[in-house]
Amino acid sequence: MGIEFIQGDDGIFIHQRKFAAEFLKKFKMEDSNSVKTPIETEIKLTKEGDGRTIDATYFKQIVGSHRYLTCARPDICYVVGLVSRYMESP
Repeated sequence: MGIEFIQGDDGIFIHQRKFAAEFLKKFKMEDSNSVKTPIETEIKLTKEGDGRTIDATYFKQIVGSHRYLTCARPDICYVVGLVSRYMESP
């Protein structure tokens, strides 16, 4: 499943480092900047508007991969759930 465990003196930790690296490579995001807050604060997402059209299949693949990462990354759960609302028609 891509989940790895590390046991140390201070506890057991889980991570998905390998899956995350493969995910970034697959979607050509290796050079992306890391951030502490994965979404802009005060942002309002909407399906309405003049935004550009994107490939729905590609969007669903990215969101699905992010959903899988939430097992070991609770810090991204909120944002992934928020973006998942738009999987029907991105």
